[in-house]
Amino acid sequence: LFEEWNEGDDLQSFLIEITAQIFKKKEGDAYLVDLILDSAGSKGTGKWTSQCALDLGIMIPTITAAVDARAMSAHKKERVAAFKALESYDLKVDTPELSPEDARSALFLSKICSYAQGMALIAAASREYGWNLPFAEICRLWKGGCIIRSTLLGTFEKAFQKDSSLKNLLLDPTIIEEFKTKHQVWRSVIAKGIAAGVPLPAMTASVSYFDGYFTENLPQNLIQAQRDLFGAHTFQRIDKEGTFHADWN
Repeated sequence: LFEEWNEGDDLQSFLIEITAQIFKKKEGDAYLVDLILDSAGSKGTGKWTSQCALDLGIMIPTITAAVDARAMSAHKKERVAAFKALESYDLKVDTPELSPEDARSALFLSKICSYAQGMALIAAASREYGWNLPFAEICRLWKGGCIIRSTLLGTFEKAFQKDSSLKNLLLDPTIIEEFKTKHQVWRSVIAKGIAAGVPLPAMTASVSYFDGYFTENLPQNLIQAQRDLFGAHTFQRIDKEGTFHADWN
């Protein structure tokens, strides 16, 4: 299946390619991947990326979810104990059917969100530090063998060629069309994963990022009210200019 995905224009990439290669490797009658301990290591790249994003006030939830997933995997003994403890409660979950084509679409849109977040972070750093980075050229270079090499980079290169000051890749009309045609399947796959009790941290972070980015009015007005009540942190209003503090009592 991964070999097939790697032949298409949507998912063809270094990581899909090597994943197909990994799934083929056997030791005797067993597949090697099934013999590898599910505790992922890390050199710190993801952590540094998330830290930089927080410093610059940029949202990269998909990338941070990947870091969190590695951190969760490291607690192997604790997870085994938790698994055994949960068995005694007999919490049954649904096992909905999922087609490979639907999984492909969900992975595709989630990957776009991940790239969009990464490029938004680099753009913020470029503005902050005066780098004046050429984003179309960056996408072109990354097509040449970087670990994040992907045919998607060609789409992103064209997007930045059309608009070098593009705020977010999700705003590109070509990319928006992909979400228009596939977003319902994307949501369905994630919902089925949750219903089946399968952790999908990066995919769920992707769809939340997409929905948050395209939502005109978010519920953080309540957070501002809470901050003002407990710490007099003030707030702004939608009906008048200025900074305000309320006597909530």
